Amino acid sequence: MGRAFEYRRAAKEARWDKMSRVFPKLAKAITLAAKEGGPEPEMNAKLRTAINNAKAQNMPKDNIDAAIKRASGKDADAYSEVNYEGKGPYGVLVFVETATDNPTRTVANVKSYFNKAGGGMVPTGSLEFMFNRKAVFEFPKPEDVDTEELEFELIDAGLEELEENEGTLYAYGDYTNFGTLSTAFEEKGIEITKANLQRIPTTPQEYTEEQLEEIEKMLDKIEEDDDVQAVYTNIA
Repeated sequence: MGRAFEYRRAAKEARWDKMSRVFPKLAKAITLAAKEGGPEPEMNAKLRTAINNAKAQNMPKDNIDAAIKRASGKDADAYSEVNYEGKGPYGVLVFVETATDNPTRTVANVKSYFNKAGGGMVPTGSLEFMFNRKAVFEFPKPEDVDTEELEFELIDAGLEELEENEGTLYAYGDYTNFGTLSTAFEEKGIEITKANLQRIPTTPQEYTEEQLEEIEKMLDKIEEDDDVQAVYTNIA
């Protein structure tokens, strides 16, 4: 995956290590998942995943339960999922997913982040074809599991690709197969460390470390916004 990937991942994990920022985002993801598919994790794969992701970040059970309960309240009705697209320094493409109760505020904030970095927003839908939406699962490689055999067994569940990087496996499938893949991993007793829907760039671009540092400054600002749930780029 290269040094750029490692740089990007390390920088993002450092930011998301701030519990004051990560817990509200995780709670919002749980609330939206419960609102969309119901409050029972056993019947809602997206909710199960949101809960597992929260647990991986040591989010207290009380916070998780409160987020689920919030899905049936008035607060959940106020939130809407809105996406924004833009270009940053050196032409980097950026896709921003948000959950907001005030789209006017959110779009103004996101627009300012792009503008201050010398970039700008582009019309909605302009970058859709530049990213493939995928279900992505991350988990440690089991010692007693043959990777090629596992890949073959998961094809019927919608697996498209299985990659290994330093003892960690990354499973990719079309976003529509998120539920079937989640169930398949559960049936095989594989404990998923992290799972979500991601936007993978169709044409990844390489950037120098100096360019990445400047790009990261803009991404920092975007990802720190309370309304922003996820940010994707075409960085290789």
